Amino acid sequence: MSKVIYELDGARFSTLEEFNNEVSRVLIPGVSWGRNLNAFNDILRGGFGTPEGGFVIRWLNSAVSRERLGYPETVRHLEQLLRRCHPSSRAGFAADLELAKQGRGESIFEWLLAIIAVHGRGGAEERDGVELILE
Repeated sequence: MSKVIYELDGARFSTLEEFNNEVSRVLIPGVSWGRNLNAFNDILRGGFGTPEGGFVIRWLNSAVSRERLGYPETVRHLEQLLRRCHPSSRAGFAADLELAKQGRGESIFEWLLAIIAVHGRGGAEERDGVELILE
């Protein structure tokens, strides 16, 4: 039995918020969700309308996403988080922000790949059966 393939097009988004819009449009149309990294992780577990037994995410124009969701977008996002996060989280976000400003550490693109990898072969939640194809 082949898995359902969902195509996310990196040419359609430039920010994490726009990535979330693409997830809504492609993976779970009409479903309300938290529109953050934790909620994206939850979607990959299933139960939001994605098929039981896993699915494939084909990320078209992934090189475009790697660039657009790189350090400048990571800095922007971390600055937003730092303004509204719980005081106990500030030091961690501030350290990540400083790294991103230096072009070091993980970018949003890398965060997303890591989240998806958890749900695929060899990941801690591989039973979810999510496969990723970067194109």
